[in-house]
Amino acid sequence: MKSIASLLTAAALGAALLLSPGVAHAAAPNYVSLGDSYASGVGTRTYISSSGSCQRSTKAYSYLDAARIGANLTFVACSGAKVADVTANQLPSVTSAADIVSVQVGGNDAGFSSVITECAKPSWLGDCTSAVAGAQSIINNTLPGRLNTLYGSIKSRASSAHVVVVGYPRLFNGTDCNAGTFFSPDEMTRLNATADLLNSKISAAASAAGFAFVNPTSKFIGHSVCGSPEWINGLSNPVSESYHPNVTGQAAYADLVQPAL
Repeated sequence: MKSIASLLTAAALGAALLLSPGVAHAAAPNYVSLGDSYASGVGTRTYISSSGSCQRSTKAYSYLDAARIGANLTFVACSGAKVADVTANQLPSVTSAADIVSVQVGGNDAGFSSVITECAKPSWLGDCTSAVAGAQSIINNTLPGRLNTLYGSIKSRASSAHVVVVGYPRLFNGTDCNAGTFFSPDEMTRLNATADLLNSKISAAASAAGFAFVNPTSKFIGHSVCGSPEWINGLSNPVSESYHPNVTGQAAYADLVQPAL
């Protein structure tokens, strides 16, 4: 039978444990997701109704990753966004309270959607060569300055946030299996090279800002349009779903981005 002294000691110890601070639990991080249709989740075919034409999806990688890491997500990525749109409409959501920011933008600045549309035409009807050359000129000469300015603004608004910049996959595996498109092997090669060029410029700007860069190229090899399994939609109905990651593709993005967060 325990002595009165030992009981009092145990009681005092218990009281001390109750009164003293327990193990600290970190507050949920605040995560802000910026970007274009690849970031918003276009291609997954299911969208948050309140997001309207921005077409934000609960299948998008930032939504998946926020749940995985227990973050409070501010999801402002929007279909069709260029760097100027992110600056004007999405950047205000980045404040000093942000712990994590992801940003994926640049493809629309290069007019990638119109380039794909042009190159999908039969050779006698479209001018893929000129379209690709125009996109590459923008990527080389115009986009870096825009990204440098945007990344600088993110840093100034949330100086202590961890910022992750996300790149784009190659769209093609070398085969066009869609009856409504006419991509030649050479055109697909040049379009993939343009995606690589885009990633190189985005990566360089991210590095200059001290931000992390996630390159999806290697993970998507074999899973692009007409891949097995296909992670990027080919020509789709509605057309807006075309050449964007599907649900599996967004999950693959989530697997890539999460470690960087």
